[in-house]
Amino acid sequence: MNLEKILNACDHTLLLQTATWEEIRALCDDGIKYHTASVCIPPCYVQRAREYVGNRLKICTVIGFPNGNMTTESKVFETRDAVEKGADEIDMVINIGMLRAGDDAYVLDEIRKIRAACEGKILKVIIETCLLTEEEKKRMCRIVTDSGADFIKTSTGFSTGGATFADVELFAKYVGPHVKIKAAGGISSLADAEKFLALGAVRLGTSRIVKIAKTLETK
Repeated sequence: MNLEKILNACDHTLLLQTATWEEIRALCDDGIKYHTASVCIPPCYVQRAREYVGNRLKICTVIGFPNGNMTTESKVFETRDAVEKGADEIDMVINIGMLRAGDDAYVLDEIRKIRAACEGKILKVIIETCLLTEEEKKRMCRIVTDSGADFIKTSTGFSTGGATFADVELFAKYVGPHVKIKAAGGISSLADAEKFLALGAVRLGTSRIVKIAKTLETK
């Protein structure tokens, strides 16, 4: 797999609390130059980024990030606000506590409500695999499949771990055929990126692949 194809699968990401508009603008410039799938940015920058890039680049943002334990109503509001301001894709965090307590109906209902608020935009569901058991991951595969969401996503990158090959393999085995896979968190090499894609991921949440591409240009 060549570098261009890997870049095309990347949601070029900057979600740090300290991120400034100048850094987000540079991220957008990189996304356009390297033809990434999108840039994934904090909600407060969505409208400005949309105005800056026009139709040259997809804008992704995060909802209920990074903990996921906001009310459903607040997540729905965040989603509608992001879509109104120009977001093309929504990456939401599930309520992990509800899942761990066995309240699958709550988790499913919340995703469906956010799906409805997306107005046809792409919805990715972050399940934070590093905090879940194997059984909980399998339940989330079923819930995401039933919810109508477009993607299941491994991680926020803000918890105790990121994407693993084993988790992507599990997703590929247990999600429905219409659900795509996004691996995110800790993807630091072209070899890892290529393996995640080979295992079934079609999106990668990372900032490092573009940095690698820039380094290769200088050699």
